[in-house]
Amino acid sequence: MLETTALPRKATLSPPLDTRHQVETPEGIDLPLRPAGLMVRALAFAIDLGLRGLILGLLFIVLAFLGKLGAGLGSILLFGVSWWYMVLFEVLNQGRSPGKQWMGLRVVQDDGTPIGWSASLLRNLLRFVDLLPFGYFLGAISCLQHPTFKRLGDLAAGTLVIYREQPLTRPQLPEATPLRPAFALTLPEQRAILAFAERQGELSEARAHELASILAQPLQVPAPHAVVALNGIARGLLGPA
Repeated sequence: MLETTALPRKATLSPPLDTRHQVETPEGIDLPLRPAGLMVRALAFAIDLGLRGLILGLLFIVLAFLGKLGAGLGSILLFGVSWWYMVLFEVLNQGRSPGKQWMGLRVVQDDGTPIGWSASLLRNLLRFVDLLPFGYFLGAISCLQHPTFKRLGDLAAGTLVIYREQPLTRPQLPEATPLRPAFALTLPEQRAILAFAERQGELSEARAHELASILAQPLQVPAPHAVVALNGIARGLLGPA
């Protein structure tokens, strides 16, 4: 007698890991934000820390020539640079300190709007809590545990550190006279022709002619004229520049 092993009817699959944070604007538009993780934020903070140290070092060298007056001014500058460096950059530079800008990050409110003075002050004043008991221990633990990588200062201020979305640039099409295809093209056919024209510069001449002859067969275009015809159709699909 053969034993059979019962197979589960359907395995329950967990949803795929997605670090994007969806925000709905007042206009009802879904705005995807990409939260920045602990490592890239630590690198951005290290850059800012080094810049602050450089600024303070240069200022202290100058103030050393002023004696006691320089010592007093140095204490004021130490306080100002330590506590206002981040706030001024975040509020006046679209949420980007030099370190964040270097790493492609910015800080925003939870709803995706630019960070304000009160939120920036709060998140930066609470750094001393994130630093406890040493070396940003509490901040790192909070960042690793939170789904959008928030440290304690971000939780209190309602802020989020995200990657800046880079504007997409469309590849340039080869120069060609716009043409109309002999019949209406389906959406996949239009995409295939545009993809060929955009990638043509990356292909060797032989490979470009090979692909063009394949794409041109349904269009009833002779193989020797396939590249020129496809470039012209691609231009026609995009319309006037």
